[in-house]
Amino acid sequence: MRTISENRAFGGVQGVYTHASDACGCDMTFGLFLPEEAQLGAVPVLWYLSGLACTHENAMVKAGAQGWAAEQGIALVFPDTSPRGDGVADDPAFDLGQGAGFYVNATQAPWAPHYRMWDYITEELPRVLFNAFPVDEARQAITGHSMGGHGALTVAMAFPGRFASVSAFAPIANPTASDWGRKQFSAYLGPDEGKWAAHDATLMMRKRGFDGPLLIDQGTSDEFLDLLKPEALAEAMAHRRQPGILRMQKGYGHSYFFIASFMEDHVNFHASALLG
Repeated sequence: MRTISENRAFGGVQGVYTHASDACGCDMTFGLFLPEEAQLGAVPVLWYLSGLACTHENAMVKAGAQGWAAEQGIALVFPDTSPRGDGVADDPAFDLGQGAGFYVNATQAPWAPHYRMWDYITEELPRVLFNAFPVDEARQAITGHSMGGHGALTVAMAFPGRFASVSAFAPIANPTASDWGRKQFSAYLGPDEGKWAAHDATLMMRKRGFDGPLLIDQGTSDEFLDLLKPEALAEAMAHRRQPGILRMQKGYGHSYFFIASFMEDHVNFHASALLG
């Protein structure tokens, strides 16, 4: 692993690191904020999965999360959203290829050799993180935005007991019924829609649910609202009688101004679950 940068922030350290990824077959970069308490021992960790066209840097710079995490003594992980490099398949559209991994393991050409973001997020990067840094594997939570909200919800429900809590900002909530999902799942996973269900938060909510606290924020003026389909997830939560909060925030859009406005709520929400 190679250190790209480390900067003092809110009493802790905001680092950026690169490592060779076996899952993705290329170098992968991630950001990690460690609060001051990490100097004394392992601290709880909150994963933040970013959305379409983002890298590790977007949330790290724009979300304003480090100050709130420092107050709670929580680490933050900012993974990248896809494999990258000259030898990695790509597409001219912003919502497919590099920057748009959708947190799945691709099985179709030309994506399959590198686009294994599910394994990267759920297996490889955690292994790298817990071996190299003072973060507590027993105290994890997860959140994300848009495509990353989709990833956070599906990962949390797929691994019962791993995450103390889950939240999302404007998640792609029902991708099997949206152009933000059907296009990518067809490309990455093939035409068999039965293989898509494990990556749809609405379908997973109906089938499995989440065994901890859940918080979702969605702006009512989000320009992508018809693609995100929060109403489908809300119906699935009601059908399952899933404990959780889904807030429709009046006048907010899809940008990081929306995320930064409610980041304190989300960090404190996860801190309550992680710190008891």
